[in-house]
Amino acid sequence: MGGLLALSLGVGSWAVARRPFPPETRPEGAYTRIAYAVAERRPRDAFAYLETDAQWAAYTVRDMRRKACDRVRASYPPEERARLLDAWHVAGDAPDGADVFALMAVSRGWIGRLERDLSGVQHVEIAGERATVVTARGTRYPFRRRENGIWGLTIFTAELAAEAERAARDLDVVERTAADYDRVRGD
Repeated sequence: MGGLLALSLGVGSWAVARRPFPPETRPEGAYTRIAYAVAERRPRDAFAYLETDAQWAAYTVRDMRRKACDRVRASYPPEERARLLDAWHVAGDAPDGADVFALMAVSRGWIGRLERDLSGVQHVEIAGERATVVTARGTRYPFRRRENGIWGLTIFTAELAAEAERAARDLDVVERTAADYDRVRGD
């Protein structure tokens, strides 16, 4: 009898683990995919479930850092070049915005924060284009419906946007400084 009970519990657990996620066009579907990506230690996979502004900000960080690194490599003296490239090359060399998000998520502790708070969905509150997923632990995760119907998590948007603005300002300073270096060298 004990073997039959263990077998049925094992089959039941397997079935629950293999059941399909809710559609990503529902907030709980997007949340479930984020939770799965975090649990599997693949933060890059959560990128598809961020709101559009957060995704664009991550791409902007990558593009601005790449341009700044290229300009630093071309025009800065070696001692200045090394310091700036050490700070920016990882984001600048990232293949795309998802990789920038993953780097920031790990380095800024976002993944750790999510790991501590993620639990099953208790209920979802939807108000137009916004939704809140409330977990079994009472944590509230804000989402916004994206243009493609997929819901995107909004909690990282402000930090990603701030980093994109910082990267754009840094690029502006690099461009002006590089132009000065080029003038001094007579380029």
